[in-house]
Amino acid sequence: MQNPVTGVARSLRRGHVLARLGVSALVLIPFLIHAAGWKSIGILTELETFAYDARVRLTVPGGIDPRIVIVDLDERSLAGHGHWPWSRDTMAALVNRLFDDYQVQMLGFDVVFSEADDPSAIALVDDLLAGDELPASLRSRLAERRSELETDRIFAESLIARDVVLGYAFRFDVTGDQSSNSGLLPAPVVRRQQLEDVTVAFPRARGYVAPLDILQSEALSAGFINKPLIDADGVTRRAATLTSFDDDLYASLGVAMAMHALGNPPLRFVFANSEGNLGGLQIEALALGERQVPVDHRAALLVPYRGPSHSFPYVSAIDVLRGTADAATLDGAIALFGASAAGLLDLHATPVGNAYPGVEVHANVIAGLIDGSARHRPDWARGVEILSLIIIGLLVALVLPRLQPLNEFFMLIGIAGVLVAVNLLAWTRADFVIPVAATLAYLFLAALLQLNYGFFVESRNKRRLSRLFGQYIPPEIVDEMDQQHAEISVEGESREMSVLFSDVRGFTTISEGMAPTELTRFMNAFLTPITEIIHNNRGTIDKYMGDAVMAFWGAPLEDEEHARHAVVTGLEMIGRMKQLRDEFAGRGWPEVRVGVGVNTGPMNVGNMGSKFRVAYTVLGDAVNLGSRLEGQTKSYGVEFIVSENTCLAIPDFAFRELDRVRVKGKNEPVAIFEPLGPKTELAPEEQIRLSRYQLALMLYHAQKWPQADAEFAALQKNHDHAIYGIYRERIRGFQARPPGPDWDGVYTLTSK
Repeated sequence: MQNPVTGVARSLRRGHVLARLGVSALVLIPFLIHAAGWKSIGILTELETFAYDARVRLTVPGGIDPRIVIVDLDERSLAGHGHWPWSRDTMAALVNRLFDDYQVQMLGFDVVFSEADDPSAIALVDDLLAGDELPASLRSRLAERRSELETDRIFAESLIARDVVLGYAFRFDVTGDQSSNSGLLPAPVVRRQQLEDVTVAFPRARGYVAPLDILQSEALSAGFINKPLIDADGVTRRAATLTSFDDDLYASLGVAMAMHALGNPPLRFVFANSEGNLGGLQIEALALGERQVPVDHRAALLVPYRGPSHSFPYVSAIDVLRGTADAATLDGAIALFGASAAGLLDLHATPVGNAYPGVEVHANVIAGLIDGSARHRPDWARGVEILSLIIIGLLVALVLPRLQPLNEFFMLIGIAGVLVAVNLLAWTRADFVIPVAATLAYLFLAALLQLNYGFFVESRNKRRLSRLFGQYIPPEIVDEMDQQHAEISVEGESREMSVLFSDVRGFTTISEGMAPTELTRFMNAFLTPITEIIHNNRGTIDKYMGDAVMAFWGAPLEDEEHARHAVVTGLEMIGRMKQLRDEFAGRGWPEVRVGVGVNTGPMNVGNMGSKFRVAYTVLGDAVNLGSRLEGQTKSYGVEFIVSENTCLAIPDFAFRELDRVRVKGKNEPVAIFEPLGPKTELAPEEQIRLSRYQLALMLYHAQKWPQADAEFAALQKNHDHAIYGIYRERIRGFQARPPGPDWDGVYTLTSK
């Protein structure tokens, strides 16, 4: 007969493994494309920026950095001295105060002085001086007054021989019309001749708005103050260090001030590989002397924010003008003049605040360049992200389905925890910025799809297994079969297994004295606990045969302890029937006694039957022997008999050898035993009795009839067991008719 149901769980499981891998791979593709940088996915980019901001906020050092002081154009300054811009002689007074009275080390301006101060007063004086009607004394006073009105010159003179770095702005939106440029640019930090082999994607400016010539010519230097690399969400996370204009490179305000603070070291580029053609290399850092500042492929610096706004000392500009500022705060400090007043529109969104003064962004850049504390997103971070995605995909597809729901949750949390912990370790210990958000998003998305796949698709496998085996084994074993990914087959195959037969003693007499409905309740009352015991010990119900039950161990799941489980089941069934006696007596039912037989050996197991009906069952000589062992329990006056194979399979159990028999239709003798339980639980008197019994058997097989009979008699006197009487009766027969020297001690059974 050709069985149509073959390798059900095997084929299902292989198909599900491939399907799960396919699901993970399909979902993985867009994440890999994003991680490799081939095409950015908006939602993943947003998640990564969110994760970056969270790490910044979580790990900011905090505290106040006293080295850099913000001279703040705040609301109080505007109220005390008038609206911005202030006159240039006022700015000159501010510079003089800072250097002469407060002894600042350096001063940088986060503003652009690109237009001349109000020239209307000078024009009026020039018109008056051009006339001839003015007296000589008035003309002299007007000439002196005119000199006082040249505020740009006064401001320029305040910059002479002082470390002042002015600010300017590049334009990125014009098309090369140089007429739109104004002011004087400082000298570039890197000339175009030095960039012949360097192909870094620096921000490229098209124009500029620089300080007046008279001011720039007297200043120490200048740096651009606009921020061309603000992220798409409007948040300032990176600061451009260098910008290309007319093929030369110019420094930002922060870089220019940091270079002067460090003693004007030479600026060099550090590439990922110093060998070969620089043009094909990835820029890794800027070197300011011995300090290396990590930058990205556009030479942008991840701003090392110290904390929320006011992480640097703030001094109101009006207090500096009035001479009331705290001298200890400014003494020897690097001063930055900038605005925090809301009306001056120099507030920016940053990871540490949505209204962050732009001047403090420059302060963070300067501090990071001086300390070398900026973080770096290394080029190999992409490889780490790609590898993490692949490993997680495999784990989720191959390991997650094997776990219980609670363990699945713990696995996901564990993987996420490890990812976050390793990422934070790289962030805090090595200042590496490794992408993590896309990996976490893939983890939970892939897990969600795998869980849904298991719920909606693989549950069909469980239902099919239940249809195949649910009538034989408990649902718990079906679940285990489904979870273990075992290759379950219902084809006929040979296995080493154990089989149990159980039968109710005198059932025919019992059934004849009961009404049909009462008999049904009676059978359910004892078959239900028997079935429960078999299921609890991982057994498979083969069939019910009236009052008899047949079960086996070792299929459909492999069971290395099949003999032990079968024997324990038999002992528990006998014990449970003893417990039911009082309950049955209360219902007026007769006492129930069962006989149990267990054999261990090779058996054929699988779906067997006809094309009209099949059943999952076991066949073979070992099965037949198990049935006959149960049938002999009445003959030997015991409730439980097992074969020698079963006995040998459980060496830690105690057994009483009942006999060596030759069953009907077989020539090979079989030793049969009565299970007594675990050796460690055997009472001392029972152990002694068992030892004397073994001695009596030895005497019996040695044909020492008087001595053997004496031992059995002594045992019978203190312990009521039918086996002693059986052997004494045999001894009397052998004494009358000796078996001869060729006797092998085997007893031939005449009944099944």
